[in-house]
Amino acid sequence: MIYKHLFWSSYKFLCLQDILLKMLDVTLCLLVRKEQVSLGQKKSGFGQGNYNGYGGKPKGEESLEDAAVRELFEETGVVACADYLQKRAELMFTFPHKPEWNQRVHVYELQTWEGEPAESTEMKPAWFSIDAVPYEKMWDADRHWMPLVLEGKYVKASFVYGENKEVLEMKVECSEKI
Repeated sequence: MIYKHLFWSSYKFLCLQDILLKMLDVTLCLLVRKEQVSLGQKKSGFGQGNYNGYGGKPKGEESLEDAAVRELFEETGVVACADYLQKRAELMFTFPHKPEWNQRVHVYELQTWEGEPAESTEMKPAWFSIDAVPYEKMWDADRHWMPLVLEGKYVKASFVYGENKEVLEMKVECSEKI
């Protein structure tokens, strides 16, 4: 019986390790000012039609922070400095039915930048009051972590999505500081 338990625990660990090794690291940047957050409506590709923060994948040896700043500029025209990024969350998203979608999202808040978010080929930006974020037009998990981030908390969370893009499992932890 003990052997069976050890085998199952080892198997679960190896599965988790396999998932983690296949996680794609990506960035998400939230522009925040005066009780408002800027979100962009995705115009094509992964998450099309949903509102989300701005971000994407690092290129080559690019750091996560540099990728966040570059993606923000490409998607909105906003110019920012990586030194002003405040890491607010690390989120793991697992899609058992589509493992190539698995990702670890590094969420940054930005309160200092130059320019006003403008529409691009990828995103259509809009400002929302922090108490009126359109969660019904976002990924299912966003309603569980984003309010905490917008309250100034640091969030570490994991979400498992089903085939219909609904959250099947989740674990959300938050603290006042990183």
